[in-house]
Amino acid sequence: MFSLTESKFQGWRAVAIAEDRTEHLVFVGRSSSQVKTGLKEAFYEILDEEERATIKHLSIQRWDGAPDQGRWVQQSTVQVPAPIKVERVLARTA
Repeated sequence: MFSLTESKFQGWRAVAIAEDRTEHLVFVGRSSSQVKTGLKEAFYEILDEEERATIKHLSIQRWDGAPDQGRWVQQSTVQVPAPIKVERVLARTA
């Protein structure tokens, strides 16, 4: 008997869900902690101000199944992150 599912997940991602239910891929990582760590910076880097204004929440999802046959499964919901302080961003670019 051949099983199409794997014991390990293929990946994790964060998706921003807008008021009109459109989805914006924000971050992809190997673990939930990696996605949660990079989420805030990616949210403000990828989405412009107009897009961010429409986001209701962020969905943390994991891949379940074989690489070519599976689906994204929601694991948790995260609130929209507060704006990044300008000083921290400028310090990184200097």
